[in-house]
Amino acid sequence: MIMAVSKPEAPAAAASAGATCISMVNVGKHYGKTVVLEKVNLEIKSNELCVFVGPSGCGKSTLLRMIAGLESITSGDLFIEGKRMNDVEPSKRGIAMVFQSYALYPHMTVYENMAFGLKLAKASNEDADKRIREAAKMLEIEPLLQRLPKDLSGGQRQRVAIGRAVTRHADIFLLDEPLSNLDAALRVTMRSELSRLRKRLQTTMVYVTHDQVEAMTMADRLVVLNGGHVEQVGPPLEIYHRPETLFAAGFLGSPRMNFLRGTISSISATGVTVKLADGTPVEALVSGDGAKVGDAVTVGIRPEHLKIAAGTGPRQATVQLVEDLGDHSIMHLDSTDGRILVKVEEPVAKEGETVTFEIPPDEAHVFGADKRGLRRLGS
Repeated sequence: MIMAVSKPEAPAAAASAGATCISMVNVGKHYGKTVVLEKVNLEIKSNELCVFVGPSGCGKSTLLRMIAGLESITSGDLFIEGKRMNDVEPSKRGIAMVFQSYALYPHMTVYENMAFGLKLAKASNEDADKRIREAAKMLEIEPLLQRLPKDLSGGQRQRVAIGRAVTRHADIFLLDEPLSNLDAALRVTMRSELSRLRKRLQTTMVYVTHDQVEAMTMADRLVVLNGGHVEQVGPPLEIYHRPETLFAAGFLGSPRMNFLRGTISSISATGVTVKLADGTPVEALVSGDGAKVGDAVTVGIRPEHLKIAAGTGPRQATVQLVEDLGDHSIMHLDSTDGRILVKVEEPVAKEGETVTFEIPPDEAHVFGADKRGLRRLGS
């Protein structure tokens, strides 16, 4: 389904690249006593593709619908190009929205589907035809204009749904999991097409997904949501390499980051040493500011950063399972600290054999009891 609405009657001047387009100040959403979103503070810049990512029920779609005006704001303020929008009708916000469902009219051709919203907006036939053909060319659906939706593939229907929004020449595009109904191969194609489309349109896009691959590959900036709160905001690789919270560290990455419990045994200017449950030490190049010896912490290490070798050593584990995925393998290890996943090009041991593993200090993350990460040192 698509909601495409006209621009505000007296729109502000177009914001320059890098300027703030959407701003939220202490925005909250409650349904009675149920808190869905609380104290969301966020700025989305003009012409960027900002992705809301998080598990089901974290509030990402609700936040998107609040920007569109389809959900009321319980507390806080929403601004679009500097204008407070809390009480502004959806049709006055300069927004086009693409939903998960295509919702094309089955009795109308592609051309008629794309023209329907323009007719409601009282666009002239000449102007409507020009917009439709421009959008169709951009999305490579020109040969499909006289077909009915039943004669289209899933990817073609999604292009038509996006095209119907493009024809409205909106300042902001909101996309709520638009690729979730497509198969895996088509999702890859549509991801790249959406990224190219955004660059051609030079418009602001806010995209909702629970798929971390979509989030990592498409976003200029990610907004990681969890339980109605913003966990971290930043470029995808920055969040991946420098997660600020335990949740952000565990949510991004496949396989997910390994977590090992321990206590801080020493703190120095060059890092922190953590004693794991098996008594072995782990050095991490993180700042000890605010921490003290004896604090309970969690060490995080991504599967691709672990160093393993066949044989025995001070830190060893038993291979429980090897998953061969073609270009790499995932080794499941059973250690004193629990199940550990290692991503390798080729397995170094078979199931049932013993391996030794090491945690590089410059790749180790440390999270305190408050689930906040200690600041990593160096570049």
